[in-house]
Amino acid sequence: MGYLNSAPADSSIFQNFDYPVSGGGLSHNGKFSFGYASFRGKRPSMEDFYETRIDGVDGEIVGLFGVFDGHGGARAAEYVKQHLFSNLINHPKFNTDIKSAIAESYNHTDSEFLRSENNQSRDAGSTASTAVLVGDRLLVANVGDSRAVICRGGNAIAVSRDHKPDQTDERQRIEDAGGFVIWAGTWRVGGVLAVSRAFGDRLLKQYVVAEPEIQEEVVDGSLEFLILASDGLWDVVSNEEAVTMVKPIEDPEQAAKTLLQEASHRGSADNITCVIVRFLGCSNKENTDSSQEP
Repeated sequence: MGYLNSAPADSSIFQNFDYPVSGGGLSHNGKFSFGYASFRGKRPSMEDFYETRIDGVDGEIVGLFGVFDGHGGARAAEYVKQHLFSNLINHPKFNTDIKSAIAESYNHTDSEFLRSENNQSRDAGSTASTAVLVGDRLLVANVGDSRAVICRGGNAIAVSRDHKPDQTDERQRIEDAGGFVIWAGTWRVGGVLAVSRAFGDRLLKQYVVAEPEIQEEVVDGSLEFLILASDGLWDVVSNEEAVTMVKPIEDPEQAAKTLLQEASHRGSADNITCVIVRFLGCSNKENTDSSQEP
């Protein structure tokens, strides 16, 4: 979801997205597996990007996962994919205050992207829904209307909030900054942008911030998996439906492909990207069985 009448992206580099792409992997310590699937869908161009990355930071295995949904072209989403996680793991507070490191890395990446846009005549922006896995900590950060959902104890739990201009606090923040929100097919900042937080969007930057909302979850025996996805999935599949579909599929790549296929079947009109992280320390069968008890 992006600009009203947004300019089409340069699609020359996205020919591989005419058909779904997918992949996956396993962490070196065997504690989590991951998979992804991404598809241009019915859109004329591909503006979704994703990242699935495993790094070592001071001897600790760190999982970094993200979905970035561009609007007004692909430039912002591609930039965030290329720079956000590198900025994060190189942040001096990464080991001591990871939440501050995440927030500051989001804002720093946004500022650097805006500087890189000085010669561009058209605005571009991007959502970001990311997850950082360090030890028994899962930190989810979100800007925009991509979404993160976990399955804990068999239940679907949203661990991010879609940033929409008509939300009371978001609308108040925008109006306090001198902006306005009006209806133009959906609620839009300045009558133009359908999300209230994003990377980029230089002309609306006073109102459309890249400050993430961060939620932390404990990785324990009840945490089964995480779904990160662009709104191409969430427009047509509910949180509960997504968790129900993923739950019986052990292979996260196959689970991501299943969600993508279901969203396409239901007529999603957007690019569709899904990343799934499955935590291998819990017994999914036990959690599934217990959730079915009266």
